Amino acid sequence: QVQLVESGGGLVQPGGSLTLSCAASGRFFSIERMGWYRQGSGAERELVASITHGGATNYSDSVKGRFTITRDNAENTVYLQMNTLRPEDTALYYCNADQAWILEASTWVPRTYWGQGTQVTVSS
Repeated sequence: QVQLVESGGGLVQPGGSLTLSCAASGRFFSIERMGWYRQGSGAERELVASITHGGATNYSDSVKGRFTITRDNAENTVYLQMNTLRPEDTALYYCNADQAWILEASTWVPRTYWGQGTQVTVSS
């Protein structure tokens, strides 16, 4: 099992910055991809950014140039630096661990895990 603990959300004014962190713990071999999703009020959950174990990144068009995702493989932690925040960035942000390799019945299998979410509110 993998536990994901997020931190760093809060209230920020438009144009401000926040950094989200997500630490993975538990019994796993590796996590291929870690990322951040968000869900605004009345909206579907959407991908914000993801990063592979090798460092390849992917961003949604709405955050390109403003958000940066990084990862510390030694600490199993992923970060999301969010700059030039806009009111439309307001959402519950979820950490995701995809293709986390865990041992089940003596076999390594990939599983997907989610954090509990951290609220980001951009408002003056």
